[in-house]
Amino acid sequence: MGPKFTVGKEDWALYRKGQTDQERHRQKVREAIKRNLMDIVAEESIIVSDGRKVLKVPIRYLEEFRFRFNEGRRRHVGQGEGGTKPGDLLGQEIRGRGGGRGAGDLPGVDYYEAEITVDELAELVCEDLGLPRLRPREPRLAGEAPDFRDVRKKGLSGNLDRRRTLLEAFKRSAREGRKACRGLVPGDLRYRTWDVTVRPEARAVVLAMMDTSGSMGTFEKYVARSFFFWMVRFLRARYQNVEVVFLAHHTEARETTEEEFFTRAESGGTRCSSVYRLALEIIGQRFPPRDYNIYAFHFSDGDNLVADNELCVQLVLKLLEVANMVGYAEVEGSHRSGSSLRNAYKRIRHPRFVSVVIRDKSEVYQALRAFFGVQVE
Repeated sequence: MGPKFTVGKEDWALYRKGQTDQERHRQKVREAIKRNLMDIVAEESIIVSDGRKVLKVPIRYLEEFRFRFNEGRRRHVGQGEGGTKPGDLLGQEIRGRGGGRGAGDLPGVDYYEAEITVDELAELVCEDLGLPRLRPREPRLAGEAPDFRDVRKKGLSGNLDRRRTLLEAFKRSAREGRKACRGLVPGDLRYRTWDVTVRPEARAVVLAMMDTSGSMGTFEKYVARSFFFWMVRFLRARYQNVEVVFLAHHTEARETTEEEFFTRAESGGTRCSSVYRLALEIIGQRFPPRDYNIYAFHFSDGDNLVADNELCVQLVLKLLEVANMVGYAEVEGSHRSGSSLRNAYKRIRHPRFVSVVIRDKSEVYQALRAFFGVQVE
């Protein structure tokens, strides 16, 4: 009796199923977070964060489809009485159970909390944002970046070029007269290597201007700081050669540190022209327009001296002569319905001037998209 052989075939897809499920889970988490970015961005607990804070976002559980037989001996699919037409509503006997007033008798939906860091969330926030009208300026700064140009027989395991390695293994097997490759030898391995190349990058400066007068209440200051918090995160994640200058003002304006800008509270009256005048002085002294892309964004509640409004319009027009973009955001609390400053800015008809109104903290993300979301020339 001859020898017995058993022919087997392994399904390699089973070995990759864990990784596939993990990637699918991550994608579902990202989609759930992106659907709720407006509320997550306005979360008060992450403002003035050190970047190491871990957020917990509620995500709905994903259930696999499965058949349920004889569940409570109720009617199932395909067991209706017929006579239905397109557009008819089915299952009317259970409408209202678990909704509205009173205690419901239907099961709820399970949720769990997915953890995500502030940096990971910032990547989602700035995924489709960018500095508008960013143009190269002379002289341009140089940034270093890896450039994979060569393939060698020795290198780091993380730089293994799998395609070229398999190709070398097939060539070796062909030279040896074998019809199939039975494994890899050290001579088959190929590694990618890189050279550090210097690439020119445009320089830019962003002037963050915030009203810190007594008329700016808790809500107004929180909204302004929330916007600038994500703006700074976005700029540092996307660009290397972008400087941020922090300016705070009441009747007088001054340059502050980043920590003071996000934590220090002031009081007094409001004279918005002071911050525009200071911005123009800083540009003239430190950031010549021929070398820098210039952006200026101002947050205020609009409660400005009426006699100062005309001067503000003139200074904004001067800023537009040297800046790529000037943005004005007015935080409108529950006790306000517009301001004389905003009405004065309506006379500015300039393509590089953008004005928005924020009435709710969830609109912070919309302000980010208004200032950074549209790339127009």
